[in-house]
Amino acid sequence: MFGERDPNLIVGPETADDAGVYRIADDCALVETTDIITPLVDDPYLFGAIAATNALSDVFAMGGRPVTAMNLAFFPQCGIPREMLRQLLAGGASKIREAGACLVGGHTVTDAELKYGLAVTGLVHPSRVVRNSTARPGDRLILTKPIGTGIISTGIKADMIDAESVTEACRWMTTLNDVAAAVMLECGARACTDVTGFGLIGHASEMARGAGVTLALRRDDVPVMAGVADLIGDGLVPGGCYRNRDYYARMLRDVRAEGGESVSAMPADDLLPLFDPQTSGGLLIALDVESARDFLLRARDRGCFAVVVGEVVDARGHAVEIC
Repeated sequence: MFGERDPNLIVGPETADDAGVYRIADDCALVETTDIITPLVDDPYLFGAIAATNALSDVFAMGGRPVTAMNLAFFPQCGIPREMLRQLLAGGASKIREAGACLVGGHTVTDAELKYGLAVTGLVHPSRVVRNSTARPGDRLILTKPIGTGIISTGIKADMIDAESVTEACRWMTTLNDVAAAVMLECGARACTDVTGFGLIGHASEMARGAGVTLALRRDDVPVMAGVADLIGDGLVPGGCYRNRDYYARMLRDVRAEGGESVSAMPADDLLPLFDPQTSGGLLIALDVESARDFLLRARDRGCFAVVVGEVVDARGHAVEIC
């Protein structure tokens, strides 16, 4: 499908990994990724910071260290004040610096809708790449941020959410995954992905299919941001959440229901947060039992959020199991 494979391409598009990885020396490989999003908040500086954090996350998810970034800015030719663009780029630059990377340039495009993101290059040792397709039965699954940013963002646009919930969501969306990635490498993680647009179930499905296993998620252990349940009750759910549910429901089995009924038989507000498209979500990491315990201790000592949300089991005919 993609032509003859370059022998130096360690990670390509075959397994839906978070970034591509290309070997440039025996002890060094490039981690390449790009991501662009539309505004989730009105504050341009905050939007820039969220978008940059989101783009940098893919490098961390692969076990890499970001080294350079390029701005990708799309904006209407008229109607966007120069100061707004300056603030947007300043917000992005602040997160690039925080990640220890260098802004080396970028590109602007006139477009009907404002969009911003980064193209990021990172470095990783070829033997330390962490993929999304290498989880093994018995591994524990750890999540490093609560979910719900897509639903929260819908509440923001409708002006139907309290300031405290908005502040919490923005804090998570501007929290780099650098500490979680560093602890992950120290603990010898088996597999990892960052939870973004396909939602927790979507990205868990990719991990499961790549490894030929099933990921069993404990619904009650999955952390959800404050205000999400109320927003779902008010019908403030993004279209992307329903699209994720429509696509990934066929890969899901909910064993809480008698006989393991499909997701469509469950209450609408029960699993919707797990399908919610995340922006700048946390890492979903697979580690063996002892390494998972070590990860939780190290993460706690460094102030990094981490919770066990399930485990990897032998393939059961579906990618994800809710228990």
